[in-house]
Amino acid sequence: MLDTAIIKKINEFVYLQPRSVQEVALLLKVNWRTADRYVDRISEEQGTISTKTFRGGTKGALKIVFWCNIEKIHSTTFQERLYKKIEAGRKKEDFSPMDIFQYVDEKKRHAAARLDNAKDRAFITLLSKCQKEVLCFSGNMSWINKSGAIETVRELVKNNVQIKILTRIDVASIKNINRLLEIGEKQGRKCFDIRHCDQPLRAFIIDGKAARLTEKKDPAIYKPGELKKEVMIDYEIRDEEWVQWLEKVFYSLFRTSVDSEKRMKDMKAVENFEP
Repeated sequence: MLDTAIIKKINEFVYLQPRSVQEVALLLKVNWRTADRYVDRISEEQGTISTKTFRGGTKGALKIVFWCNIEKIHSTTFQERLYKKIEAGRKKEDFSPMDIFQYVDEKKRHAAARLDNAKDRAFITLLSKCQKEVLCFSGNMSWINKSGAIETVRELVKNNVQIKILTRIDVASIKNINRLLEIGEKQGRKCFDIRHCDQPLRAFIIDGKAARLTEKKDPAIYKPGELKKEVMIDYEIRDEEWVQWLEKVFYSLFRTSVDSEKRMKDMKAVENFEP
């Protein structure tokens, strides 16, 4: 069974230098198929390692496992600049999705403005189509209060969709997080991997195929008369290169973030604190 100790052992082993799956199998004293399954799961769920197969389809096929350096998540100079800006950001005002959207192929992107934050049918439709995995960049998890969101999440959980979330875990988000955790309790298993992280993106990545980013334009931050009403802008990206880049950004932050159980336990350690 793949547990934290085995994950740590594989990560440390591969970090030193690239390894074959057979070498991983010998390290763990398991067969090749088990080692291959472990490697694939770590690659998909944590993004710390990746694989490449040489001479595929032949008897001499060789599958190599290598470490995914954070420094290598950028294929271009402007992606590196964007990553640094995201990494340094804490609030949603610190980064605009337009900075990503402007680089995406026009045929593989779409953006639209809306005035009602509660009614977001396009988001619910996209979320409901997920079959394998949702990666979520959030602020205080307010998105679950949108019309139809919690019901859609329940269906995803029933269909064993993996849901990983980066969010700020504090007094402002604890009630929303507990709403999700209640779903897991009813299922009798851990359905969400939630980690504490202050970051500026408000985005969802669906099955590694589509990314949806949202930003809010608030009249309060503009000069009087420049913006009359609060506006939400939704950006949808279906460019494989950019969706994969966003996945790597997610896992880069995810790996170094605090698990929700520990964070919430530490919050309870504060005397007289009642969220």
